[in-house]
Amino acid sequence: MLAEKIQELLQQVQQLHAKNAEELEALRIKYLSKKGLLNDLMTEFRDVPNEEKRTIGMKLNELKTQAQEKINELRNSLMQQDDATDVPDLTRTPYPLPLGTRHPINIVKERLIDIFSHMGFTMADGPEVEDDWHVFSSMNFAEDHPARDMQDTFFVEQHPDIVLRTHTSSVQARVMEKTEPPIRVICPGRVYRNEAISSRAHCFFHQLEGLYIDEKVSFADLMQVMLSFSRELFGAQTQIRMRPSYFPFTEPSAEMDISCHICGGTGHTEDGHTCALCKGTGWVEILGCGMVDPNVLELNGIDSTKYMGYAFGMGLERIANLLYRVRDLRMFSENDVRFLEEFTSAG
Repeated sequence: MLAEKIQELLQQVQQLHAKNAEELEALRIKYLSKKGLLNDLMTEFRDVPNEEKRTIGMKLNELKTQAQEKINELRNSLMQQDDATDVPDLTRTPYPLPLGTRHPINIVKERLIDIFSHMGFTMADGPEVEDDWHVFSSMNFAEDHPARDMQDTFFVEQHPDIVLRTHTSSVQARVMEKTEPPIRVICPGRVYRNEAISSRAHCFFHQLEGLYIDEKVSFADLMQVMLSFSRELFGAQTQIRMRPSYFPFTEPSAEMDISCHICGGTGHTEDGHTCALCKGTGWVEILGCGMVDPNVLELNGIDSTKYMGYAFGMGLERIANLLYRVRDLRMFSENDVRFLEEFTSAG
């Protein structure tokens, strides 16, 4: 049984020892590498009955932690031995300082900026503490729209018209009111919403929104840009589909899906199991988009009889999840060094 294998490995891990760095590396590869014993157990874990997954999963996590801690303990012990016997060579250059790693959200953000920059989009930024006009009213939100409610928005105390922006559309509003079309911008940034923190939601997260306004802009233009972006990020075989939706600031509006890049859009893995990412549908939701509502153009001082445009917006955490398969959003903001070290060579 898997539980017995875990217990047996746990006893082995507790007895591990290494005389030198070569032996230590061999132990790390044996237990912790992608082809190691722990990874084999993770593969077997998929077949564990649902009623046993919680118990077995906790034991697996304990084993992984114990193995990592044992390897680190042996590494520190070897380093101390080396320090005790090493005679300082004053002619040597200083040891290089260990470099930090790039955060996955920054990796994704810079990648998206690079893709859209090649399509002619420039980057725009704006304040995170905003007024009601730029966050809601200029985006065609009705006075009684649920997003204005305290349950969704952080308001600054004693200043009911000042909020923490709930989306980066406020940056688009500031660009439109100060810039003559054509306008082609992307607006990456942090946003805030009054939500309970869980593995799938947080009170702050990151978005990247885009806006293009010019004469004779069509929904076909939007679809072509989205297709090019998706294939650049997820691969040349990626397909997209649009599903009707609703946003106050676009009409028509759509949710965009991409073909699942894990199962290739089939909905099943090579061994016949249902794809865990797309849940067997072959499609994964990625962003919202649509044609800019004429009311938004007029509210921001742009002639809607002459100009039209499209807008799109996506969550950077969502993109990072699709690229790196991070299942818990909280990992992005908890500064766990073990998690961040996984992205040493990413990007």
